[in-house]
Amino acid sequence: MNKLKTEKILTIINFVVVAYFTVIYLLYYFQIEFVIIGVFRELLTIPFMFGQLVLLVFGIYFIVKNRAFRFLLLMSITSLAVCAVLTIGSFFF
Repeated sequence: MNKLKTEKILTIINFVVVAYFTVIYLLYYFQIEFVIIGVFRELLTIPFMFGQLVLLVFGIYFIVKNRAFRFLLLMSITSLAVCAVLTIGSFFF
């Protein structure tokens, strides 16, 4: 039961991080500028970037350790990995 609860929490947090960076990209793409959105973007981007890497490592460790091959967990970790590559890669391109 505890493993299933941890798996659900990890999946939800992974999707939240991916959604955050997707919303930031969409706000940039459509050039939506509000002061309060800018404040939250500045406050949350660095912690979410570090959390992205930590959650990616923890998710891969969780899959290897527990042999948990559930579809949503694998999809969330895959989307988090793609998001991490795009986010960190955006600094170099």
